[in-house]
Amino acid sequence: MIRVLLADDQTLVRAAFAMLVESAPDMEVVGQAGTGREAVELARSERADLVVMDIRMPDLDGIEATRLIAADEDLAGVKVLVLTTYDTDEYIVEALRAGASGFLVKDTRPAELLDGIRTVAAGEALLSPGPTSRLIARFLRGPASGPPVADPDCLSEREREVLALVARGLNNTETAEALGLSPLTAKTHVSRIMGKLGARDRAQLVIVAYESGLVTPGSM
Repeated sequence: MIRVLLADDQTLVRAAFAMLVESAPDMEVVGQAGTGREAVELARSERADLVVMDIRMPDLDGIEATRLIAADEDLAGVKVLVLTTYDTDEYIVEALRAGASGFLVKDTRPAELLDGIRTVAAGEALLSPGPTSRLIARFLRGPASGPPVADPDCLSEREREVLALVARGLNNTETAEALGLSPLTAKTHVSRIMGKLGARDRAQLVIVAYESGLVTPGSM
């Protein structure tokens, strides 16, 4: 069972999400938070596997709440899926930098939201197609506001190839097919890359690839 914590300042929205999540046989709602601070506290007390996090909330916004969860060693296994109506470059970039593993807008279809929860809970990165294109454009327009997680120069040539495909959004199976590898080998490469770069998850690998210049939109 995937233990899900819902964080949204609108009671009706939380109730609707709770009904949807509880309808899935492989998920359960372990808590609901109306503020970012409540989300952090419940993440610590309820030991959720994943937090569905709204961006704009009172007391503490979703980005700062995500940052606190990602920085807490006791919550190392907790993933954050940001779900918001505010589909803008700034929120996408800040959510990923804060440690979010996924980003979806609230007009996502119910089945897609459930699939998104499963994807992020399994350790994959998830970005809505529209926001992803704007995220890439943002990296083109100017320098990043901070250094990458680590320098990709520490990677082998094969690992750099794998990282480039991860940054393009390919999963392990697709990466394996593109490079003529087995899915297990591709997964092993991704795990080693994350270890070398100190990346929390695949979402951070995307940031490293673009900020370092290893991947550019022209190479997509």
